[in-house]
Parts: sequence; structure tokens; C-alpha cells
Amino acid sequence: MGSFDEFSLSMRLFLKAYPWRRIDPVPWAPLRKPLAQSRLALVSSAGFVAPGQPPFDESVRGGDVSLRDIPATSDTRTLADSHRSESFDHRGIQADANLAFPIDRVLELVARGRIGAVNRRHLSCMGSITAPGRLVRDTAPEAARRLVADGVDVALLVPV
Repeated sequence: MGSFDEFSLSMRLFLKAYPWRRIDPVPWAPLRKPLAQSRLALVSSAGFVAPGQPPFDESVRGGDVSLRDIPATSDTRTLADSHRSESFDHRGIQADANLAFPIDRVLELVARGRIGAVNRRHLSCMGSITAPGRLVRDTAPEAARRLVADGVDVALLVPV
């Protein structure tokens, strides 16, 4: 586990001054059926893009809040890391995308009967959104619409 002291001075100052939002109560929905009978989708904030998709735009002030559909058939070795944050070492997720997009582990759980099915697509967004208003107002509802339309029962958020 990292230490606050490992960040650059400018990053430490930014993190101390950042107006963190609190969500209370935390939105939560209990499972309506057993996980072994549920369709699961991953939602990763690792900023992964599949081959042929444009990277997330690092120039957007406050962060690019767009979504990328990641097909369930994607090979994790082909996912590109376009996360803008310098506050973590990207080498781990670049070596093994499963650290931030654990599709191979999910597929193993499906094969063992612990999860019912994997959705046809998963979602990737950019983490490190410093101006989250548009993310909350536009992106999150759009992500929910896509997953509801797909019949997803469980969305596993993998924050980065």
C-alpha cells in the first residue's frame, strides 16, 4: 500500500485542497436474486479503451466523463490504458488489465457457477474526475440506462 508521502508536492497540495464530495446515504440496492442466477457487468474507472476506440480526452477541464463500451469478448491484453492520473503507477494495469478490469476472474466465477452470466458489454470511464457534476448528471444515468437495457442484475464497480 502506498503512502501519502509518495505523491509529488503538487499532488499532495491538490489532494489536501480538493473539495471532496460526500454522498449520504450511499446508494445501494440489494440483490433481487442469487448471484449464481444474475447477469454481471463490470464498470471500471481505469480509462481503458478497446482497439479502435478513441482514448479519453486528457484536455477536458475537470476530466472526460464519456463512456466506452468494452465488449465481453475483449482480450484484456488489447485494452489500452488512457487514464490521465499521475497519482498511481500505471505499470500494474498495463501489465495485467485484470487488476482494474477483472473480466478473466469474472469468467472463472461464471465457469464455476458462482455468477450466472456475463453481460455482452462492460463499461469503462475515466477516474480522477475533478469536476464530477457532469459525471453524476449525465454519465452515471447513461451507464445505468445501458446496463438496464442489457438486463444486467449486478454492476461491479472497479474504481481506479
